[in-house]
Amino acid sequence: MRTVKLTIEYDGTELNGWQIQKKHAGRTVQGDIENALTRIFDKHIPVRGAGRTDAGVHALGQVAHFKTNSLMPAPEILRALNGNLPRDISIINAQDVPESFHAQYGATSKLYRYQISNRPVRPALARKYVWHYPYPLNLKAMKTAGEELLGRHDFRSFMASDPSRKPVQGIYDTRRTMLQVQIKRTGTILTCDFEADGFLYKMVRNIVGTLVEVGSGRFEESGITKLLKRGNRNLAGPTAPAQGLTLIHVNYDGKEFIDNKS
Repeated sequence: MRTVKLTIEYDGTELNGWQIQKKHAGRTVQGDIENALTRIFDKHIPVRGAGRTDAGVHALGQVAHFKTNSLMPAPEILRALNGNLPRDISIINAQDVPESFHAQYGATSKLYRYQISNRPVRPALARKYVWHYPYPLNLKAMKTAGEELLGRHDFRSFMASDPSRKPVQGIYDTRRTMLQVQIKRTGTILTCDFEADGFLYKMVRNIVGTLVEVGSGRFEESGITKLLKRGNRNLAGPTAPAQGLTLIHVNYDGKEFIDNKS
């Protein structure tokens, strides 16, 4: 039995997220890839991703794996998959990995990027990939607030209710380690990078919504620590729109498992 690792790029605009949903719920990345594998191998092959992305969220370096007894070389699998997938999903690389490799459980960290178009006039070309926020933002205050997220914390305040996941004995482990937070401005674009050992449901989008509240002066930059301690989602900022978020890469054992360096 072989294990094949896939590195995947997708435009989430018309996709209902990564995970297969209920029947007639719309296209998903996982569903489209499994359908393509069925056409190639004439049997259903489950695909396991490094993590779920929400409807409308994009990826440059999502990672997934599947197992097969087929002897088809990985480069041919790559070509066959891309020949059977819609244009908004692209397999950047397919490679044989140790049979024990697991895209989800083996991941040590993930890097997400959120982009904000911060200008009075709405963008035309980038509208599917940024959140347009037309009011002034204090970049220094946002950076200061972002630094308070670093380290091991309970991020319950930034977790949305997930209807598809039931707690074990009524308890979620909502502790995560934030490894880096970088916020910078290039022209009118604010780029917010977050790397952590894991992310809760809509965690990045809720953090960005809160940082924008800080940048606009509606939330104190020193209030993030208090917010983390209180563990109350209702006290944090709004959820930022999905289209500004992209999964950049997934790390395994300290190495980037992303094959597209562009």
